Order: sequence, then structure tokens, then C-alpha cells
Amino acid sequence: MIIAIPLDETKQDVCVSFGRAPYYLFRNTDTNTDEILTNAAAQAQGGAGIKAAQFVVDQHADTLLTIRCGENASEVLLAAKICIYKAQKGSAADNLKAYDEGKLEKLESFHPGFHGAV
Repeated sequence: MIIAIPLDETKQDVCVSFGRAPYYLFRNTDTNTDEILTNAAAQAQGGAGIKAAQFVVDQHADTLLTIRCGENASEVLLAAKICIYKAQKGSAADNLKAYDEGKLEKLESFHPGFHGAV
């Protein structure tokens, strides 16, 4: 299974923005390896959420841990059958531990997006 987490500039903490996160952590639970990739969608003029969602899909993620997510991005993720969980502010490591312990809830409320706001 591959778990995706948007990261801020520190490459350690969960970014509050899904689409404009500068990086994403991809944890492969089968091989217990991590890969941090740059999110090209972060600099998009518009549609960053949708582009970031497609990026997560393209990396074959099964699960996403994120603080929040827009409606358009969530449609892409859910269509790809990616489970979305509500991350907590703090480190990606703490959120992965909370996920493993079953302490994160599914994210079921999606905001309408920021549509061009940076």
C-alpha cells in the first residue's frame, strides 16, 4: 500500500494545503520505504488541487492523509478509489503512527476550493 501526505517546506510536517503543498511524502508500506517528491502543481496558476490529486493518483497511492481537501480534488481522488483521512497538524511521522493505530478519521467534508487564490 502507498500512503501519500502533503508536506510543507520542512519536508517533515504535514502541509495545511493539499494542492499547493511543495512536497509529497509517499510511504510504501510493503517495502517500508519513503519517497519525497516535489509537487509541480504547487506553482500552477489555477487548478492546483486537481493537478495535485492527479499527481497522487499517478504515484499509485491507495491512501491520502491530509488536513483539508477541495471538492474538485476529492472527486479525482475518490474516483481513483483513494481513501482520504483527516491528518492532524504536526509531523508526517506522527500522522503515519496515528493512521497505523487507527486514530485518524476518514475525511468526509471537502471545501469548495480556493479557485486561483495562492
